[in-house]
Formats: sequence, C-alpha cells, structure tokens
Amino acid sequence: MNNTTEMLKGLLEGVVLSIISRKRTYGYEITKQLQGMGFHGIVDGTVYTILTRLERRNLVTTKRCIEDNVVRKYYALNKAGQNELKAFWQRWEHVSELLNNAKEQNNDKNHQ
Repeated sequence: MNNTTEMLKGLLEGVVLSIISRKRTYGYEITKQLQGMGFHGIVDGTVYTILTRLERRNLVTTKRCIEDNVVRKYYALNKAGQNELKAFWQRWEHVSELLNNAKEQNNDKNHQ
C-alpha cells in the first residue's frame, strides 16, 4: 500500500474538515488525529497547507490563543465549512458507490 498517501491527498481536505467539525482545534493536533486514524504518512506541512487553503476559501474561522507560553492558531468550522463538509460526504458516497460497483463487476468477471 505504498501509494495510499497519494490516493488520499484528494480526500484529506474533507477529513480535516470532519476533524475540525468535532471541536475547535489546531494544526499539530489535527496531524496527530490523522495519524491516529491510520494516516501515518501525513506530516504537519501537509496539514498546514490544507488549513491555509480552507482559510482562504473562508470555510473556517481562526483564533490565536496563548497556552503554556505557546501561541496556537485554532480552527473552527463556519457555516460555509459545514456546508462544504456535508457536500464532501455526499461526493464521497457517490464515488464510493462507483468504486464498489467497479470492484463487484471485476470480482464477477474473475469468478466466471
């Protein structure tokens, strides 16, 4: 599964939106959550690139906080972000259905 990370890059934005939807959070915490979900090849730089893109698209609100003498930028979903997350899951359901159909057709062909 060496190419898994490449396949997931297009999906990571939606997964990051999903993480942010659960609670206000910051980049390093998002990276750790992704790694805990099994996205082992994901690094901070990838997450921060996604966060910058989400911010530019006005899907998140940000707030800087100081905790233990560390400034962290927290992200929360706004209404547009919630709508985008909903649309992401709808797109995922559609793509997932297409892939499952293709897999079933391939399995049927191999068993003939």
